[in-house]
Amino acid sequence: MSHLFDFSYHNPTQIHFGPSSFSRLAELIPRDARVLLLYGGGSILANGIHARVRDALGDVEVVEFGGVEPNPTLETLARAVDVVRARQIDFVLAVGGGSVADGAKFVACAALYDGDGWDIVSGRHQPVAALPVGVVLTLPATGSESNAGAVVTRAATREKRVFYVPPARPRFAILDPQVMSSLPDRQLQNGLVDAFMHVCEQYLTTPVGALVQDGYAEAVLRALKTLAEDFANRHTPAWRQNMMWAANQALCGIIGVGVPQDWATHRIAVELTALYGLDHGRTLSIIQPWLLRETIEAKRAKLGQLGCAVFGLPAADAEATIAALEAFYRGLGMPVHLADAGIDDADAAERVMQALRAHGNAALGGHAELDDAKTWRIVHAACSR
Repeated sequence: MSHLFDFSYHNPTQIHFGPSSFSRLAELIPRDARVLLLYGGGSILANGIHARVRDALGDVEVVEFGGVEPNPTLETLARAVDVVRARQIDFVLAVGGGSVADGAKFVACAALYDGDGWDIVSGRHQPVAALPVGVVLTLPATGSESNAGAVVTRAATREKRVFYVPPARPRFAILDPQVMSSLPDRQLQNGLVDAFMHVCEQYLTTPVGALVQDGYAEAVLRALKTLAEDFANRHTPAWRQNMMWAANQALCGIIGVGVPQDWATHRIAVELTALYGLDHGRTLSIIQPWLLRETIEAKRAKLGQLGCAVFGLPAADAEATIAALEAFYRGLGMPVHLADAGIDDADAAERVMQALRAHGNAALGGHAELDDAKTWRIVHAACSR
């Protein structure tokens, strides 16, 4: 029987894109709102974005909370929740990249929940309400500005979890590519790979005849590949706006509707961040080539399709596609083995497997039928010296 699409799709996030988008803030947030302005390490103070946001908000009451980490922790976000409750905040505005947007979603839900905030992250509590959230995006990568997903780490136990909170999906997102002018190359490289991998996880499964979904995925992948090859022009307006829009489209939800998905690379890679503090994008480039080699037979057809449609290979060759992917990551200066990231730990593979087993991710199943043995071979190949 042929594969039948079966889905409901609704993305209510209103996106304002371009140089004039900041001016829309004044109409998007109620004038009588008490706003929590949530941000990261303080770069928005140095690059002028903070001043632009405050100017755009005018006389709206604003309470600021900075210090959200690149991998937001439960511990930091819990303090933000305390501020929301104490100051009777009724709107959360995230100004930053995906981590700040993720943190805003958690804060918006946890502020209305009397239990342990980790219940939301772990899935023990599914919120049915949240404070309204808006995002001013400063780093394109995750697509979190217009989806319902988030990632939060509990530092005390080194657990990093993905969770979904539809009530906290951002009401709006401000996307002005000009804000990318101050971003370091490392963040742009990470963003490219993160977005590219988001599409791969929705595409590299098995053929189901999804002409629109496959075609859209391939278009976004080609765009990201072109941007990587044209990295020398990363400071031009054309490069920035294409990067910001491609990263958004990679995970706004439309590519994966009704088709098989496989998020095994992400679910394994998160342990490298939790254990070693590696950038998310770099953990993905470390794990994916080895995962594809281990699961090549299950993914052979789509790998061949990817090679031809995106990398321009003359024939559908899964092995050649994996080599092209690895070369793509190396060309961006991204690691494809844990040692490439400067991690020298003889016990790394065992540590990662121990964490995966503890978190229930050692046997992920899926169309590639990932079991503990296959996952061990992936981790050992990617992490062993």
